[in-house]
Amino acid sequence: MTTTRAPGDAARVDGPSAGRPSGRMLASYAAGSLGTGAFGTLPGLVLAYYLTDSIGVAAAVATVLVLVPKVIDVLAYPLIGAISDRASHRTGYRTGLMLFGALALPLLFVATFSAPTQWGTTVAGIWVMGFFLLASLAYSCFQVPYLALPAELTGDSAVRVTILAWRVAVLAATILVVGGGGPALREAAGGGSTGYVVMAVAVAALMLAGMLWSTFGAGRRTVLRADAQVGDLGRQYRDGLDALRVTRPFRLLVGLFCLQAVATAVMLAGGQYVATYILGNEAALTGLFLALIGPALVVMPLWARLAHARGKVPALAAATILFTVAALMLIPAGVWPGMWVHVPVALAGVAYAGMQALPMSMLPDTTDMDRELGGRRRSGAMSGLWTASETGSMALGPVVVLALLAVTGFRSGGIADQPDPARWAIILGFSLVPALLTGASLLVIRALGREHPSWTEPA
Repeated sequence: MTTTRAPGDAARVDGPSAGRPSGRMLASYAAGSLGTGAFGTLPGLVLAYYLTDSIGVAAAVATVLVLVPKVIDVLAYPLIGAISDRASHRTGYRTGLMLFGALALPLLFVATFSAPTQWGTTVAGIWVMGFFLLASLAYSCFQVPYLALPAELTGDSAVRVTILAWRVAVLAATILVVGGGGPALREAAGGGSTGYVVMAVAVAALMLAGMLWSTFGAGRRTVLRADAQVGDLGRQYRDGLDALRVTRPFRLLVGLFCLQAVATAVMLAGGQYVATYILGNEAALTGLFLALIGPALVVMPLWARLAHARGKVPALAAATILFTVAALMLIPAGVWPGMWVHVPVALAGVAYAGMQALPMSMLPDTTDMDRELGGRRRSGAMSGLWTASETGSMALGPVVVLALLAVTGFRSGGIADQPDPARWAIILGFSLVPALLTGASLLVIRALGREHPSWTEPA
């Protein structure tokens, strides 16, 4: 076994530990998605609805309550990435922040859905905004170092596709269980305030188990060793932005992922409204979620196989085109609602699996490119910027939906009879808006292929 060192980088060990990860490694890394998937899905799915229909907050006000925490998060995530990089340079591990996030997030998640509605709408709304902000910060303490790990678990780009395919498979399963089972558990517990608390407690337990497993499993198996060169925190805080400026493939990849994250976030946020006001049954959300996520579990290995056979960029382009077409197929639901909508939703689910796994498998590759250009490792800062971009994009999903509802006369408080403009806003937010965003992302995918030709070739 030999040890090599890039300028300013921690020692990297070449040999078995840097080769193909074991099944235990893959499982422990993927387990982290039990936490990240649950928190990334459930608030986007039900938080806007919780504010407007359970607490009674006006749609325009709910837009602000959801957006403000995410704006603060976007500013904080690069700092968390810098702190993670400092810890990695000192010890070779990123587990300190991961453990803090794993312990704090479940508690704050439960608090978010435990608003004291008896104190009035204003207090309850502020309560949700405050605890959602704290929960998001705790989430980033786990998510930022977690995203940095694939670049430090192996130096093989092809193996990273496998690592991320496992992660996204667990992510899809988590979204299926939490997205479908969470609202169902809420209704089984009687709905209302009690239902939301029961739902949050059950999901928090799942998050805790997955994040702890990943922290003490994959988090302790990196191929890096401590480096005395820690660097200045202020400089490391700026590293993510500097990498965005210097490394064009990273810049394009972030832009691509933002467009696609907003598209999926808009669809997720609109799902509950489609179930309630278009399909006429609040519980229909579970069926929509099963249709969206179920296929992803089946086809995930196929996207990884296609990426190995044809290249990451061609596989991602195919997934994006399929998602765009499927979203456009949902527009007729505005005049002909029915169970048929589950078919295009299922096609979108097939595409969603590839749109999640493939960009994430490219992220560690861009950190390698950046290290070659800049001469030092800053994968934590880059994953912090990535998480900030993802969080901001996912936050825009509920914001876009709530804004569409606010300008089309949507009436909060669970009123079944909504004006036609509001009904069309729900449909177009679930179909046309995501299609336009993913369609635009195809231009970025084309640029990625030109910028990084190896991504267009078989792995």
